[in-house]
Amino acid sequence: MKSYSFADLFAGCGGLSLGLSQAGLKGKFAIERDPMAFETFSANFIEKPAAGHAFDWPNWLEKQAWDIEQLLARHKADLVGLREKIDVLAGGPPCQGFSFAGRRVEEDPRNLLFEKYVEVVDALQPQALILENVPGMKVAHARRNVVELPVAGEPLAKPKSFYDKLVDSLDAAGYKMEAMLVDSSRFGVPQRRSRLIAVGIRKDLCEWLEGGIARMFELLEEARLAQLKELGLPEAVSASSALSDLETVGRTMVDCTDPESGRGFREVRYSKPTTTYQRLMQAGCDGKMDSMRLARHRDDVRERFARIIVECRKGVRMDDESRKTYGLKKHRIYPMASGEPAPTVTTLPDDILHYCEPRILTVRETARLQSFPDWFEFKGKFTTGGDRRTKECPRYTQVGNAVPPYLARAIGVAVRNLLQEVAITKSVFGDRAANRAVAATA
Repeated sequence: MKSYSFADLFAGCGGLSLGLSQAGLKGKFAIERDPMAFETFSANFIEKPAAGHAFDWPNWLEKQAWDIEQLLARHKADLVGLREKIDVLAGGPPCQGFSFAGRRVEEDPRNLLFEKYVEVVDALQPQALILENVPGMKVAHARRNVVELPVAGEPLAKPKSFYDKLVDSLDAAGYKMEAMLVDSSRFGVPQRRSRLIAVGIRKDLCEWLEGGIARMFELLEEARLAQLKELGLPEAVSASSALSDLETVGRTMVDCTDPESGRGFREVRYSKPTTTYQRLMQAGCDGKMDSMRLARHRDDVRERFARIIVECRKGVRMDDESRKTYGLKKHRIYPMASGEPAPTVTTLPDDILHYCEPRILTVRETARLQSFPDWFEFKGKFTTGGDRRTKECPRYTQVGNAVPPYLARAIGVAVRNLLQEVAITKSVFGDRAANRAVAATA
């Protein structure tokens, strides 16, 4: 089977790149503007990559954090030089402005980065595009303080979502797009995480694709089923199946020696995996994992968490009455259910409570819920606060923003198979069409 290459824009810490590499695609380069997130990416794909995960980095591109505008300003000609040499362009603009988890902001400048994304697409002209975003990207924003007046004789135009605008821009750039809402928990990820998966195919290739671009999602379902069978995973992996080997009760505790951690933090000494999922996460790891640091909760906080775990319904967000009962001002708190996939992992560490211990999760536990293997290293601060939350990308944020690698793995397999079908059909019927054209002129 032909080897396909990819580049990753808005790469974050590398969840999408990891999954595509696991699917057998070859990474060429990645763009990420945040220094902390890129440090994590570099540690895993550039400095000490695991087998099959090394990127074939171009000489002209410095191995550093890049802003996409800066990239286009300095290396537009180099990108054009790679035209049609990158098979798949992965990664989409940041999702925060579209998210339902926080405050949706139409004017969020991150929402306009798709214009720069389209400019890179136009320069590279890859065969296929992969974007992952929150469902809110497909919901039209109402413009604040603006009254839309109808034009005489014409119906009032419906507001377009950012996804619609992106589709229009990519159509002009020569791509057909199709999108589907996907739940990551159906792919072996122990987390209910609904995401919009959008795939684009260059228009000149669509004629060779039986069933059109919608074929992609048939192949994604086939890849999903094959992945679960290959990995030996059930239709849904529970939180306890993912995390029970990282519980603290009855385990030896040691000082956290992570260079980014302050003094006085503790972590559990790892023993061994006990479930299929845990063994998959431990594969390729010598048992030494970073980001295991436990939070230092005050006694009253631990007591409150213990009551919530016992008294509140698990697996659902605490309602207003429950939060008032326990004196909580925070709006989004989920006590996990041990026997179900976890709720959506976000960038805030205190959104989710452990299913049986009165504490929040460690970075490593949130990474497990995202399907990052235990050998994957995270760099930078553990967390941040205040106004720095919009400027920094510490470990909890890196994990919360990432595409789950197991979801990306299945997407990579589906896109690879899609391009292979195009290549085969084009080879067979393209030759026949050429022969008919020659015969007609003879």
